[in-house]
Amino acid sequence: MSAAQQTIHVGGEWRASLSGDARRIIDPADATAFAVVAEGGVRDTDDAVAAARAAFDAGAWPRTPVAERAALLRRVADRLERDRERIGALESRDAGKTLEEGRTDVDCVRDAFRYFADLVEKESAERVVDAGSPDVHSVVVHEPVGVCALITPWNYPLLQASWKIAPALAAGNTFVIKPSELTPLSTVALVELLLEAGLPLGAANIVTGPGHTVGARLAEHPDVDLVSFTGGLASGTKVARAAAGSVKKVALELGGKNPNIVFADACATPEGFDTAVDQALNAAFIHSGQVCSAGSRLIIEEPLRDRFVAELSRRARLIRLGRGTDPGVECGPLVSAAQRERTEEYVASALAEGAVLRAGGSRPDGPGFFYRPTVLDRCHRGMRVVREEVFGPVLTVETFRTEEEAVALGNDTEYGLAGAVWTADAERAGRVAGLLRHGTVWINDFHPYLPQAEWGGFGKSGIGRELGPTGLAEYREAKHVYRNLAPRPVRWFAGGRHDGARNEHRKDRA
Repeated sequence: MSAAQQTIHVGGEWRASLSGDARRIIDPADATAFAVVAEGGVRDTDDAVAAARAAFDAGAWPRTPVAERAALLRRVADRLERDRERIGALESRDAGKTLEEGRTDVDCVRDAFRYFADLVEKESAERVVDAGSPDVHSVVVHEPVGVCALITPWNYPLLQASWKIAPALAAGNTFVIKPSELTPLSTVALVELLLEAGLPLGAANIVTGPGHTVGARLAEHPDVDLVSFTGGLASGTKVARAAAGSVKKVALELGGKNPNIVFADACATPEGFDTAVDQALNAAFIHSGQVCSAGSRLIIEEPLRDRFVAELSRRARLIRLGRGTDPGVECGPLVSAAQRERTEEYVASALAEGAVLRAGGSRPDGPGFFYRPTVLDRCHRGMRVVREEVFGPVLTVETFRTEEEAVALGNDTEYGLAGAVWTADAERAGRVAGLLRHGTVWINDFHPYLPQAEWGGFGKSGIGRELGPTGLAEYREAKHVYRNLAPRPVRWFAGGRHDGARNEHRKDRA
């Protein structure tokens, strides 16, 4: 058994799966295997939960002072900065994204750990509650939830792991994390950094394995107090149903179908036009469109459509595909053959329903799971490709004539994760942003997020929030502690009262 297969960490020990099963990790740029990880199952998951339970109930981490917990998070951030090139390259190869995207992800993970270190120090003071009596001292304190099951997706494995691990640890929880079976390597590396930074054994546990066994068991496990899941809608609903049996806390981030609304006045100058086109490409095609907040629905004012789509399509055809670590590459492959086939099916259905292909729509020659950035014009809300999350490099184009129609189109989705509005009119920008039912709305920009601002969506984009103060609150329980400084009998019941007290009580009731 090679060390490469010992990717399950339980209670301080790296080990292979109890079954001996292993999985090959495929490089999506050439479809070859480049690593082997343990394929955990239900027994491995139960062991990991038991270790996290013991570490929470009797271990050091939940009782570690806040300042020490924050210091550990900062040490992890420092190590991420130290290992930026190594982990960025690992993320690039594992997920297929460009090396620059991988490096950027490491930077964002570092920032998340530092943010939650700072936040937990600021947010841990007890809140005094005025009870209306000098004889009462009443406070609200925050305690960790307990054992957290963290289930992350394949598109941003390291980033999504940090959005869960950093606040969970800051709050004093222990956890079991299950990364996607397609892209587990950077999460294994992150757990190694946690241990190197001095996290007590048992506080961090990882089980590499498939969702239908490891993920399902975590969601239903009676000793798990919270499950945080990021992934697809179908899987998220299964997690919610499984978690309901033990009434555990649930946080779900389930994707989006995100509008990018462009008014003609945003493109009134050459610079404005260039920026809006460039940002539309960025919105749709970063990481080959495998982004939950991808701006895959371009909703553009009718008079601007022909000019805008022509330039957008020209630039899309020039996007350089290739292995993410190669110089000059702008877009990598899709994560798997299955994901490329799914993308092809959506494009075929769109063309059958009347969409006009302006760019892409095919595989390039050569190995790997590449698909050309695709622009589909003349789309409408009745098309599957407009309604459903593709998770591939596919941009649909719809048009509007009035501000009201733009808002209606932007909100005409069962999701509500993110959206953008482009306009030179500040009042219009405020109105439209206020009316869009999405968890994040960008004005004259697309994709930036801040660790200090909440992230999450409306509708079927999920429940709960990550990042920001609410992201920390997800991993804490509020407890009210009421102290009576001058206790005395209540005399509510007659058996403990003398006659005078009883009569006085009767008068009061009368």
